[in-house]
Amino acid sequence: MAHVVFFGGLGMLAGALARWLLGRLRRGVDVPPPWCELLVGVLWAASGYGWAAGWLETAWLPLLLGLGWLAVAAGAVDLLRCRLPDALTVPALPAALLLAVPLGGASVLRAVLGAALLGGGYLLIRLVAPAALGAGDVKLAAPLGAAMAAASWSALLVGALLAAVLTLGVAMVQSGVGALAGARLEAPIGVVGGVPHGPAMLAAGWLVLAMACTHGALPNA
Repeated sequence: MAHVVFFGGLGMLAGALARWLLGRLRRGVDVPPPWCELLVGVLWAASGYGWAAGWLETAWLPLLLGLGWLAVAAGAVDLLRCRLPDALTVPALPAALLLAVPLGGASVLRAVLGAALLGGGYLLIRLVAPAALGAGDVKLAAPLGAAMAAASWSALLVGALLAAVLTLGVAMVQSGVGALAGARLEAPIGVVGGVPHGPAMLAAGWLVLAMACTHGALPNA
């Protein structure tokens, strides 16, 4: 219990820092308190619980905690403004690779290749169908691909599929509600049915990574 409180408290401080940083971006976003604090606190507390229970090796903690912070910070901006700022997505890739170092050389190599595969896949979709994805989604795909591939190739595949399913599912629900209300959704580029891709990508990435680094939850190859 002490570990949960400790990691949860650190997460709330990290969430407060995220909210402060978001408000000071060039195109700042004011996130009402205490959402960043609570969400990062919950994700970090869950990570701390898994570590204390022996489900999660210490080497995985930096990457899982870092991805949890990014998920809340970038997800908040995408939900509120339907965009993913470069100030978060661009440094996220080198950060993900650095946080994968404690996992060993094989994981770092997979992370590099995973970033290229998922980022390249999203870039290809963006080039073929520009309205389907925003540039921020492409930039976000690279660090998410790195984080998931650091765990395993199966994690990368499951994460990519889960992100698409989550986005499509929420879009279908929202479209159904809009149809019942007689509303017509005008979605900007990179938004499906009024639902931005970023939050689903980030949620899928964190969930899959958490499963992959928990002993036996996902295959390691």
